[in-house]
Amino acid sequence: MTEMTEIADMETIPGESNNQLALTTPEAQPIKRRKKKSMVWEYFTIENVSAGCRRAYCKRCKQSFAYSTGSKVAGTSHLKRHIAKGTCRALLRGQGQDNNQFITPYNPKMGGSEPPKRRYRSPSSPFIPFDQDRCRHEIARMIIMHEYPLHIVEHPGFIAFVQSLQPQFDKMSFNTVQGDCVATYLREKQSLMKFIEGIPGRFCLTLDMWSSNQTLGYVFITGHFVDSDWKLHRWVFNVVMEPYPDSHSALSHAIAACISDWSLEGKLFCLTFNHPLSEAGLENLRPLLCVKNPLILNGQLLIRNCIARTMSSMAKDVLGAGQEIIKKIRDSVKYVKMSESHDDKFIQVKNQLQVPSEKSLFLDNQTRWNTTYQMLAAASELKEVFDCLDTYDPDYKLAPSMEDWKLAETLCSFLKPLFDAASILTTTTLPTVITFFYEVWKIHVDLGRSITSEDPFISNLAKSMQEKIDKYWKDCSLVLAMAVVMDPRFKMKLVEFSFTKIYSEDAPTYIKTVDDGIHELFLEYVALPLPLTPTYAEEVNGANNGKTNESHYGNLLSDHGLTDFDVYIMETNSQQMKSELDQYLEESLLPRVQEFDVLGWWKLNKMKYPTLSKMARDILSIPVSAAAPESIFDITDKQLDEYRSSLRPETVEALICAKDWLHFGSSDVSNALVKMEF
Repeated sequence: MTEMTEIADMETIPGESNNQLALTTPEAQPIKRRKKKSMVWEYFTIENVSAGCRRAYCKRCKQSFAYSTGSKVAGTSHLKRHIAKGTCRALLRGQGQDNNQFITPYNPKMGGSEPPKRRYRSPSSPFIPFDQDRCRHEIARMIIMHEYPLHIVEHPGFIAFVQSLQPQFDKMSFNTVQGDCVATYLREKQSLMKFIEGIPGRFCLTLDMWSSNQTLGYVFITGHFVDSDWKLHRWVFNVVMEPYPDSHSALSHAIAACISDWSLEGKLFCLTFNHPLSEAGLENLRPLLCVKNPLILNGQLLIRNCIARTMSSMAKDVLGAGQEIIKKIRDSVKYVKMSESHDDKFIQVKNQLQVPSEKSLFLDNQTRWNTTYQMLAAASELKEVFDCLDTYDPDYKLAPSMEDWKLAETLCSFLKPLFDAASILTTTTLPTVITFFYEVWKIHVDLGRSITSEDPFISNLAKSMQEKIDKYWKDCSLVLAMAVVMDPRFKMKLVEFSFTKIYSEDAPTYIKTVDDGIHELFLEYVALPLPLTPTYAEEVNGANNGKTNESHYGNLLSDHGLTDFDVYIMETNSQQMKSELDQYLEESLLPRVQEFDVLGWWKLNKMKYPTLSKMARDILSIPVSAAAPESIFDITDKQLDEYRSSLRPETVEALICAKDWLHFGSSDVSNALVKMEF
């Protein structure tokens, strides 16, 4: 930079008057002053040292630098280096407060015909030195959140891109970024474990077995629980690699590892499996649960099936029964959608016929049954267009017959209830078990009517589907019914109504089973070795926060003062008064609204029902599906991709769990609103 250019770069020095004489060139030609724009003046001040000599002083470390002597000006390059190269120790000590911006000096080795143009920054955007550790941390988070391969840091394109942004960034190896990802996982796990320590209720686990191209199994274990604020949470706890996934002990080993890892001994309430267990697998699992966890209701709530898997199996029956007509309709849709001109003709015919349907044609994904249903439903509404399409397009010769369309509508009538129920599982708010009592009951009743149809196709298909829903209902109806009882809008009334529709004259027997089960479970909660009145203790602790002095009466009424009195009250109440459960059941039903915060209701009434509310908290956390929301409609088993299968099991677990925690960690995952339509 020439002396003339340096002088042109100088701006008005802070604190100097505009009436001062301007600096001149060696030829004594005046130069017009302009306001300083260089970012270095955020860090330096100019002071007169002697006549005609001024120096620049760093605001942070007070080190001085040459600035001007007479008419000769030193420029600002050396001042920038002091800040950019990190030689200012005072600035380094303070950089942790704001290290979101990095320096990107020009590097001629990186290519480019000329250095970048001068950039100016305002005082609100400080000039911060580059932080290698911060970058490594962000790269690890990026890889976890977006499922990028760990080897991306060694790809030439990635290296060139990063160094174009920051040439000071050191290259990272696969081992380095793997360690950073695991470190991120461990930090997040520590935070989650601290959060879980304060959970007042029990935990429900779901287990989903994934396969791999190496015949290894990966058990995805997800925890479901309600926190102290009565919010429902869903977190992936573990991904356990099982070398022999078909063995009877595979799931037992995975559950034991999860219980030990998260200190869940004595805290389990329910297990839900995405795949049905064999009898040998069940026998292998029960001893473990007896040792690690006291059996709730004699173990009836520990083994359950997945409703998503059941509905997918039923949907496969429907698709299998109509595979020929489905292929015909798929071929017709393919003919229209694979050519822009064919699609234009189809729309033209639709407009001329004035078909009111708003649905659009699309090809299905044959691994997800919901897309096949939606394809059939859309095509059925547009059947008139397909019937007339050959008039406008002589090449189209695939039109299904009227019998074909009738059969397609029958298939849709079977798939729609399954689709509506399964769609609830894909919503952002987690559905409670209450909703699925009604959904499963409705499907059960509909299939019962279809079985009596005179059409053998309908009758036989309904029988096949009802066998599967009957098995699910037999295994899970007790849990579903108990959840309904915990909803103050329904209690035992909806159970009585629904069972009467299903069991007719045998309904009283099944209703009594639910009533006995809910009372037996309540007695187990009364006898649990937990604090007598934890909800009262929470309220007292919350009320005392911020109080420095406690009165004599406050000490007397605390748990420490009248513990024996609490025992006496419980003993006399159990002998002379109705239980919390009986009081709750005898009270009037709340008005039935479509959206109701059932967990919020129990939060408000936990003082009235201190023991029953604890039982409700656990029951309402039971998950009905072990499948992830994005896998609800899958009709094939989940398989870990080839790349992740090649990684160490510990790394696979770290990447999958950390992604789940980072994704949901910033927002409360709640199932406060339970929607139910009648």
